[in-house]
Amino acid sequence: MHEYDEAVLRCFLENQEQLFPEAVAENMEEAEAFLEDCMAVVVDGPEEVEEYFEETGVDTEDGNVLEANEVFDIGDGRYLIVEG
Repeated sequence: MHEYDEAVLRCFLENQEQLFPEAVAENMEEAEAFLEDCMAVVVDGPEEVEEYFEETGVDTEDGNVLEANEVFDIGDGRYLIVEG
């Protein structure tokens, strides 16, 4: 089970519509449950975002992976990756 801190949950709640056409969570508890179900990952920096995509077999050479809809900038140097 992953544990997501308040900054991660708030980031997802505020920006979830960059990945989904409508909100999938209305509060912190729903956001945490959703992220756990999706097995979302928090990584420490842009390099780890690229490593994650490379490990999962996603081609990262076509553009900046930080601009992918699945990548949420938490704002403290970490990134949340949610497989939609």
